[in-house]
Amino acid sequence: MSVTTFRRAARETVSGLPREFWWLWTSTLVNRLGAFVATFMALYLTLDRGYSASYAGLVASLHGLGGVVSSLGGGVMADRLGRRPTLVVAQTATAACVALLGFVRDPVSIAAVAFLVGMASNASRPAVQAMMADIVRPEDRVRAFSLNYWAINLGFAVSSMAAGFIAEVSYRAGFLIEAGMTAACAVVVFLKVPESQPDKAREGAPGGGAIPRIGLTTVLRDQRFMAVVGLSFLVALVFQQGAVGLPVAMGRAGFTPADYGMALAVNGVLIVALQIPVTRFIEHRDPKRLLVVSSLLAGYGFGLTAFAGSVGVFALTVCVWTLGEMVNAPIQTGLVVRLSPTHGRGRYQGVYTLSWSLAALVAPLMSGAVIDRLGAGWLWGTCAVVGTVAAVGYGMLMRSLPAQGPAAAARPARDEAGAEDAAGAGAGVGAA
Repeated sequence: MSVTTFRRAARETVSGLPREFWWLWTSTLVNRLGAFVATFMALYLTLDRGYSASYAGLVASLHGLGGVVSSLGGGVMADRLGRRPTLVVAQTATAACVALLGFVRDPVSIAAVAFLVGMASNASRPAVQAMMADIVRPEDRVRAFSLNYWAINLGFAVSSMAAGFIAEVSYRAGFLIEAGMTAACAVVVFLKVPESQPDKAREGAPGGGAIPRIGLTTVLRDQRFMAVVGLSFLVALVFQQGAVGLPVAMGRAGFTPADYGMALAVNGVLIVALQIPVTRFIEHRDPKRLLVVSSLLAGYGFGLTAFAGSVGVFALTVCVWTLGEMVNAPIQTGLVVRLSPTHGRGRYQGVYTLSWSLAALVAPLMSGAVIDRLGAGWLWGTCAVVGTVAAVGYGMLMRSLPAQGPAAAARPARDEAGAEDAAGAGAGVGAA
């Protein structure tokens, strides 16, 4: 691809999106530039504090359990209170809890605060995804989700390299930096991002009537959507190993935190370099094939880690599963929005986020136990099997969904009205 062609592709990729999206995008970027806790918690506990891999897995699981609790709560808040208040409250609470985590020393206190960090940080995710679906046109959503994903990894690429060296000087400094950056995100949202919830926008409008609410029971009865959630859990279980199993395995093999940071930074660098052309490639292609291929790349990318013996080889395996991540993230998020009724997006996004929270809960326990008892090779083999199962599941599920390409993208009415029929608008008065 020539420089001129790349510039034209980049211009077309970023054009036409609303200003509110870009402020939300900026908030995401600032947040990820300060990321530290989730990436280096395992190294902090095993190398700095001297705890076992099993204890590190337990703490990471409690962090995930906090996310499980807040996934549903954050989705309900996003629908009831609004997207903007939910984001401000969640990000402010996250900043306070992360700062506290840098000062606690008792094992029980560390575990308790890690739970609070997981609960606060995860509460904002349903609101972010729902807000993007609110403010971006249906035909632009895959592109918007790709750009948001690009911002996440641009920040991640920078923070991974920086945090690896910060960790060798002071882990506490890393916690405080993340707290400060998260607080800055709350300020950006409060000052620059207006409320986008359709219910709020329609309040007081002439002739506007009551809008039916969708309860959590409605979401849980949506079998097709819950199948997507289940497959998302399997994929997330694999991807979580980049932050949980990989650092522990590299540490056991004698690699330093900086080595791990450099290897994992390839993930962010590759996404920053390739996300724009990948977005152009996948935007109007068959999501079924993309989800199947991405699941296989994820599973076997981690599976190849069993053969890694140097930082360079570890980085090559990261390249493989990163390709799967680049394709899976925007396509799967777009599928979730496609199956979500407009006035229930917060709850649907909350249940979808729950799949990642459950994976964050299960993955550390699984990786810690497997590495301690059987060795890292068994963990990477399990990842290959799970990725294969997810690929088969996506292939079977997507047969029942109509194809979505350029023609379908030109029919936004299905997203705004037809999805309500699919979820059962008449059942939208459930509790929660």
